[in-house]
Amino acid sequence: MTQTLANPVPASSPLGTFERYLSLWVLLAILAGLGLGLIAPDAVGMLAGLEYASVNLVVAVLIWAMIYPMMVSVDFGSIKDIGGKPKGLVITLVVNWLVKPFTMAALAVLFFDYLYAGLMSEGDADQYIAGLILLGTAPCTAMVFVWSQMTKGDPAYTLVQVSVNDLVMIVAFAPIVALLLGVTDIVVPWDTLLLSVVLYVVVPLVAGALTRRQVIASHGGDAAAVDAFTARLKPWSIIGLLATVVLLFAFQAGTIVSNPLLIVLIAIPIIIQSYGIFAVAYAAAMAWKVPHNIAAPCALIGTSNFFELAVAVAIGLFGLSSGAALATVVGVLVEVPVMLSLVAFANRTRDRFPAAGPKARR
Repeated sequence: MTQTLANPVPASSPLGTFERYLSLWVLLAILAGLGLGLIAPDAVGMLAGLEYASVNLVVAVLIWAMIYPMMVSVDFGSIKDIGGKPKGLVITLVVNWLVKPFTMAALAVLFFDYLYAGLMSEGDADQYIAGLILLGTAPCTAMVFVWSQMTKGDPAYTLVQVSVNDLVMIVAFAPIVALLLGVTDIVVPWDTLLLSVVLYVVVPLVAGALTRRQVIASHGGDAAAVDAFTARLKPWSIIGLLATVVLLFAFQAGTIVSNPLLIVLIAIPIIIQSYGIFAVAYAAAMAWKVPHNIAAPCALIGTSNFFELAVAVAIGLFGLSSGAALATVVGVLVEVPVMLSLVAFANRTRDRFPAAGPKARR
C-alpha cells in the first residue's frame, strides 16, 4: 500500500502513530461505514449516484487525496543509478509483474470457485476474484520506504525500485488486469479500465513530478523541501484513506451484516498470497547473494500493495457497492499486521545474507 513518505522516518520512530495502528483505524472506519450504511441508507445511495463515466466523483477526490502526496515523493531521476546493481531490481520486477498478479488470480479462483463453492453465488464469487486480481496487480509504491527503514534497507535503492515500478505500472497494469479478468471469464470494460489508469496513475504521476520540480526550484534546489511539503499534505491523505473505507463499507453494509464471515473469507487468500510472495522474493535474493539492505526491501515491496489504485479501479469497473471494491479494501485491514511480521522475520534472518560493501554486486 502507499504512504506519503519520501524518505524513511527516523530510526527512533520507524512507524508513525497512524501507520503503527493502521489496522485499528481501518477497523474503526469499517464499523463507522457499516453504521452509516444501516442508519442512513438514503444518504449513502445519494453519494453512490454522484458519478460520471462510471467514476464516482466523491471517491475520485478521496483517492486523489491519498495518491497525490505519494507521487510528489517519487524521484524519477534516481533511475539513472540502477546500472551498477541490478539484482534487487530484477527480483522486484519479476516478482511484481510476472509472478504476483498470476498467483493472486490462481488463489482467488481456487478459493472462490472451488473451496468456497456453495457459500456464495457465482456472481458474488466473480466479484471477489476480480477484486483480488486488482489488488495483486498493484504493487506497493511508497509504504515500502517505511518497511525499508525498519529493516535497515538502502533508501536510495528503494527509491529506484519505487520509481521504476511506477513507470512499469503505466504500461503493464491495464493489460495484465484485462488478461486475468478475461481468463476468469469476467467481462473487461476496457474504456473504464484505461480511464482509471489515466486518472489514478498517469495524471497523479505527472502532477506529482511537476509539483516536485516546482517545490525544489522554489527552495533553491533543496530536495529536502519535498519532505516538508508532503508532510503538510499527510493529514489529507489520511482523511482520504479513512473516508474511502467508510464509504465503501457503507455501500456494503447490508451484504456484510447478513454474512459477517465474508471479511474472513476474503482475507484468507490475501494473507496466503502475502507470505508466499515474500518467500519467493526473499529466497531468490538469498540464492542470488543480494545484500540484506536490498534483499529485504525488494521482497517487501512485492508483498505490500498499492491498494488505493486497486480500490479506485474496482470502483470504476464494478461500482462502489461491488464485491470487487470490498475485496480490495479488505487488503488494507490485513496488510499492516502481515507486513510487521515479515519485517520482524527479515531482521531475524539478516545474518544469512552477505554484508553490503562498497564493491558488493547487487
